[in-house]
Amino acid sequence: MSNASLQPVTARPKILITAEEAYPEFERRVLAAENSITMGFRIFDPRTKLRSPEARKVGDTWVDLLADALERGVNIELHVSDFDPVAATPLHKLCWHCVRVLCGMREMISPEAAGRLTLHADIHPAKIGRISRIFFWPIVAGKMRQIVQKDEGNEASHKRRALKYVPGVAYLRAKFKGRPLLAFPASHHQKLASFDDRWLYIGGLDLNERRWDTKQHEQAAQETWHDVQVLVEDPETALAARRHIETYNHTAAGHHEVIDTPGLLRTLSRDQSHEKPWTLSPKTLVQELSDIHHRATAEARGLIYIETQFFRDRRLARAIARRARANPKLRMILILPGAPDTVAFEENPKLDGRFGDFLQSRCIRSIRRAFGKRLLIASPAQPRRTNGIDIDAERASLNGAPIIYLHAKASVFDDELAVVSSANLNGRSMRWDTEAGLAFRKPEDVTMMREALLRHWLPDDASEAAFQLDTAFEEMRSVIYHNAMHTPEERRGFLVPYDRKAAENSAMPLPGVPEEMV
Repeated sequence: MSNASLQPVTARPKILITAEEAYPEFERRVLAAENSITMGFRIFDPRTKLRSPEARKVGDTWVDLLADALERGVNIELHVSDFDPVAATPLHKLCWHCVRVLCGMREMISPEAAGRLTLHADIHPAKIGRISRIFFWPIVAGKMRQIVQKDEGNEASHKRRALKYVPGVAYLRAKFKGRPLLAFPASHHQKLASFDDRWLYIGGLDLNERRWDTKQHEQAAQETWHDVQVLVEDPETALAARRHIETYNHTAAGHHEVIDTPGLLRTLSRDQSHEKPWTLSPKTLVQELSDIHHRATAEARGLIYIETQFFRDRRLARAIARRARANPKLRMILILPGAPDTVAFEENPKLDGRFGDFLQSRCIRSIRRAFGKRLLIASPAQPRRTNGIDIDAERASLNGAPIIYLHAKASVFDDELAVVSSANLNGRSMRWDTEAGLAFRKPEDVTMMREALLRHWLPDDASEAAFQLDTAFEEMRSVIYHNAMHTPEERRGFLVPYDRKAAENSAMPLPGVPEEMV
């Protein structure tokens, strides 16, 4: 990790929990922008509805908000992630739908305003090596045939029109007919926006209607979405973020050197398929988010608090376990979703979700042995019983209540360090995908972060002891155990014990598959 990246973010963060808080702030920053907006998102759907009263004055969706900014003279550069068109077809379609919508918007505004929009669809350039491509060719080619033949029986013109929505498939079909296809194992997973080289909006939350949820989480289980973003006014870090967004894809292709980004923590990797024809993975260039978690773990004294969508990085789990054995006073609170989304909301879970359950089960087993009773693992669920609006899938409910899907990526170590980023605690985020986040080291900021995260999950009448470093663990344990013994309507707050046995029953090892795949 470079010294520049270790530089603390000195500005006080505004902590934004769920899209109910984050989307309106994001909109207000667009409205307030004077010169430039530079954004990098995994998913960015311009059809997303506007939520703030201020933004609603200019229109109904993000198309209207961006058009207004462009007409005001603001230069906008948007990088939206593209994906392997065969392995991740729905995400590939979503990317190019965004491109089509914004190109259509450009036709509706003045030529001067249209010229201020720069749009990039960035697929991570890392490819699997040519020898590996030969090995996987039958599987990939078979899946592509399924995509192409999906409209069997329709007219040829209809098929051609359908292929326009998956341009990557059309390209591969034309260029690699009869030969092993390209495959792209990594992705750009970041979610950040820099405004006027002054403000930075960053965390785990993309922009679309699926991510919309309120802090009450009163939707069907499959529509809930818990996430965390932060907003900071910090010119140096906002500038670093802009420079990162402008260069990350060139760096991943090996065409640009890794730049210093003071205050901004990253994961970056690059293509190595030409050097290693057998490879299934990119080469890790920067793993600052992994490094800072390992360093903070090694120094943790009293309490580690983590919210993460995935806890699958066995290297980090072993490091946490070592620290727990070395420091008998250390305790840990880990908040996980009841199940990965590919398992929770599907009747027949996909292999990636089951492999992820395998890795996560091993990580949890490792830290449970080290911590014993000093470990709390909980999952959020709604304080109501499941009913007809909830999807009928086994792991979409927990302790008789619909789950709240947790997508946050936040870690707090004592009063020393808080990290908010786009990175899950899995090998993919730590070593493969492009990720970005911030670390806060002022004790008052770290304390504020932990308190804000805990307040969201705990009941309104929780005692102040629940938010203090020395007593939070015992108070949390009391609430979680209470909820485990009571019906959903009688529970206090949102947290119930994590069902590790359900994860273990779903778990499936995939020998030979890199852990970073999931």
